[in-house]
Amino acid sequence: MGQSIYISHGGGPMPILDDPSHKQMVSFMKALPDQLERPDAIVVFSAHWEEKTIHIQSGQAPNMLYDYYGFAKEAYEIEYPCQGHPELARRIKDLLEDNHIISQFDEDRPYDHGTYIPLLLMYPQADIPVLQVSLNHSLSPGDHLKIGKALRPLMKEKILFIGSGFSFHNMMAFNMTGRYDPDPLNDAFQEALIEICCHPKNEAEAWSSLDQWDQLAGARHCHPREEHLLPLHVSFALSSNPATKIFDDLILGKRATGFLWNI
Repeated sequence: MGQSIYISHGGGPMPILDDPSHKQMVSFMKALPDQLERPDAIVVFSAHWEEKTIHIQSGQAPNMLYDYYGFAKEAYEIEYPCQGHPELARRIKDLLEDNHIISQFDEDRPYDHGTYIPLLLMYPQADIPVLQVSLNHSLSPGDHLKIGKALRPLMKEKILFIGSGFSFHNMMAFNMTGRYDPDPLNDAFQEALIEICCHPKNEAEAWSSLDQWDQLAGARHCHPREEHLLPLHVSFALSSNPATKIFDDLILGKRATGFLWNI
């Protein structure tokens, strides 16, 4: 059966450059496959790809996109030579269109770091086919919940869906040394996410809370712009079951959380 996770993917290539402020995240990501059934394919919703309509990566062997700047030379020599999955891309497009969600194939889209950085830690052999699906540039939370729900039939298969974002993404508040300073607003927001995802009273109420996520305590402190949160909306809506919290620790000096949903 399929599984859906939401992870905080860290700062650019820093997790694989031995950055000490990512130590806990790196250990978690390397051990995460032990909690998962090995998938036949991986579908990633990355915070680093937005389009006016949903785009679905459909190339057979996508290239790499080094969508960061100012790092050491080795950050621009990273390779993750997995295969794409055009056939799965077609099925995703069919399901989206069946649910009145406009989408299109993108044969030329490379993998961005929201995909290859976590996968280098999780599945370094690069032997599982991977495709990305974009976010909608509208950043509508309800639209991204609908995307996840439209793809629920694929959760009956051995597919791992990854919502690759960051549950705290206020660039002005990170501490690049990894030093922790108390942040009550961040704590309040992370606790709200845990309650919504792991202990919902019912699916409809949880859906409503995520649709109105910016009303939660600390919401705009944690997400001045919500592109790193919306992969959670997709991951949440792929399953009608409560999540399990799989990560709750510091990245770049800030508390971040991660979740796992089973069908």
